[in-house]
Amino acid sequence: MKQEKTKLGKFEMQLLAYAQLRKKEFISSGEIASALDINAEQEWKLLNRMATSGLIIRLKRGAYLVPSRMPAGGRWTVSGYYILSKLMEVIKGRYQISGPSAFHFYGFDDQVPNRIYVYNDRIFGEKEIGGIDFVFIKTDVKRLGSTKHLKTTDGIDAVMVTKTRAMVDAVYDWSRYNTLPRAYAWIVATLKKEPVIGENLVGDTLQYGNKGTVKRIGYLLARLGIADDRLRKMKRRLGPIRSLIPWIPGQAAKG
Repeated sequence: MKQEKTKLGKFEMQLLAYAQLRKKEFISSGEIASALDINAEQEWKLLNRMATSGLIIRLKRGAYLVPSRMPAGGRWTVSGYYILSKLMEVIKGRYQISGPSAFHFYGFDDQVPNRIYVYNDRIFGEKEIGGIDFVFIKTDVKRLGSTKHLKTTDGIDAVMVTKTRAMVDAVYDWSRYNTLPRAYAWIVATLKKEPVIGENLVGDTLQYGNKGTVKRIGYLLARLGIADDRLRKMKRRLGPIRSLIPWIPGQAAKG
């Protein structure tokens, strides 16, 4: 069914013209009331109406993303990566895309995720922004890293984790993503095709994993016959091992 074109009223047109003439990507509550000479209630209703109809995107309370030109058909459509990049610009956060989004991107999992999973240092929880569902996982800035830039069709450089970091996250956050023992198969297949990234996998495991992650990936690498010098780094990180953990959660402890 053909979507009905959004009709623009006087204030909608004035708001878009105001932003476009000033080349503003973002507008905030308070400035529009002053610019259009309307009261706070009128401003709130206008912004809410435009966000609901898809003319602008509400990033967070009081902050909105505005198109650089009038959207075709009256509804502005951008990628989730674009929205994410602009949100992090507004809240001054560091982020990286991982979880099922990265697992699918690297071909580990065929299932297309219906949400974008974001590790960041500012916000947490599930949020719907601009019609896109996000899962924000707040983490210490020390656990952010091992990323690559992904150029999107919107011209945005989205921050995606590297392939080795995605594998580490699959083991580290297995309870969140239900990725064990599948992640072990991903690691084995990847190292078989790209043995040169083994060093990066060890490095990411040591830098971004906890002891459980180091134990599990270290045990897997030992089974694969990885060079002893790499395993020694992992053994030094662990120190004396006084307890065992399950190789596969829910089964007997070993490793």
